[in-house]
Amino acid sequence: MRYRALIVAFLALCLGILTACSEGPATAADREQLTYDEILGTGLANKCPQISEFTRGTIPIEPNKSYRVSDLCLEPQEYFVKEEPKTKRQEAEFIPGKLLTRATTTLEQITGTITVDENGVLTLKEEDGIDFQPITVQVPGGEQFPFFFTIKSLEGQTEPGFTSINSSVDFEGQFKVPSYRGAGFLDPKGRGVYTGYDTAVALPASGDEAEYSRANVKETTAGVGKISLQVTKVDGETGEIAGVFESVQPSDTDLGARDAVDVKVRGIFYARVTPEA
Repeated sequence: MRYRALIVAFLALCLGILTACSEGPATAADREQLTYDEILGTGLANKCPQISEFTRGTIPIEPNKSYRVSDLCLEPQEYFVKEEPKTKRQEAEFIPGKLLTRATTTLEQITGTITVDENGVLTLKEEDGIDFQPITVQVPGGEQFPFFFTIKSLEGQTEPGFTSINSSVDFEGQFKVPSYRGAGFLDPKGRGVYTGYDTAVALPASGDEAEYSRANVKETTAGVGKISLQVTKVDGETGEIAGVFESVQPSDTDLGARDAVDVKVRGIFYARVTPEA
């Protein structure tokens, strides 16, 4: 029994750090065989399953039919924040950011549909799942940017002419970015959208002045993000697809008190595609 426990712990460690272990990255089947205790503390729960690098199959599709997407998982790996130019001659550019959030960044268990029209245009629509995660990144210089990583209500489309889901498929579209803070959140001075003080307690006589109005009048305005999901691997037998993604979305506005900045996220994704009954 002692040796068995050591072997199980070693296997969980190998999968947790995604080492090769002579079999490549962790697959969905690998994770299904592990218990909660075997996954706990390994970091595997924050990883998306992957398909073998040698898989290059296709999933046939038919016009005017719908296909079910399940277990959609997006794993961020790189973060960039758009920095405004210091002079008028320079252009705004994305600079790398350092992740401050712990291992709770992946979106998973997401469901949706893929429909096909008569022109071979594939449309991916997100429906439900763990489709949001609060994340904070820090740029060189120490400034921190919280943002709401999400693909809520995503609707992405491909170019026309597809008769199958293959490694040339690229879904591009927009999604909704809810406010990072909810309407019931109170800032450090006790101000909120529908609760709390109307102004900072220390400045009651100056609460109506224009320079404080933006900080006093809270709002939970939703933003819009853009994403590209590029399929690179397809397993026609199991209906699994995997690839890379890149999204650009606004950061937190502190309930309207400051301007949002664009945050770019790059990573990998995984999903299962099956015909709808």
